[in-house]
Amino acid sequence: MLRVLGVDPGLTRCGAGIVDIEPTRRATLVAVTVIETPAGLALERRLLAIGDAIAALLDEHRPDAVALERVFAQHNVSTVMGTAQASGVVLHAAAARGLTVTLHTPTEVKAAVTGHGGAHKKQVTAMVQRILRLDAPPKPADAADALALAICHGWRGGSAPGSEGQAVAGALTPAQQAWRAAEKATRARRLDG
Repeated sequence: MLRVLGVDPGLTRCGAGIVDIEPTRRATLVAVTVIETPAGLALERRLLAIGDAIAALLDEHRPDAVALERVFAQHNVSTVMGTAQASGVVLHAAAARGLTVTLHTPTEVKAAVTGHGGAHKKQVTAMVQRILRLDAPPKPADAADALALAICHGWRGGSAPGSEGQAVAGALTPAQQAWRAAEKATRARRLDG
């Protein structure tokens, strides 16, 4: 059994979901929450609130691993900065407890949960509900995204304590391969331009 904390980082709303993944890939909800901080609060207080809430989840539920959404470039710099700052707090809390943190792209998560990297949020939420056998879809979207991250990690090669690495050692998922190819193409264009 692998217990994973999935985190959809954000400064205003930070989704956190804990899922148990059995070797058969059966996933079971352990806990889910959305940590909210008001925009009027000082940045350091917002980050402290997120850090304290994540630390409490880690200490109470003792996950084996943490899955965090990879921050990617957007046009809105303030949104990217807030997401990156919240991610840093999560990384710190996990590292302080000796936990491995794996970054997953949104495309990778969508592909793992729905079978299609371009799936819409409603499709991801519906599949999370189905996979976890929930009576209602997890809301808000930040909660569903956090649970999808945890499921993705467990299904895409997360390892239980004492196991030997990923399920398929060194193998990249199709979404990871596509992401790497896109990053490589972007770097090549920058060098050419």
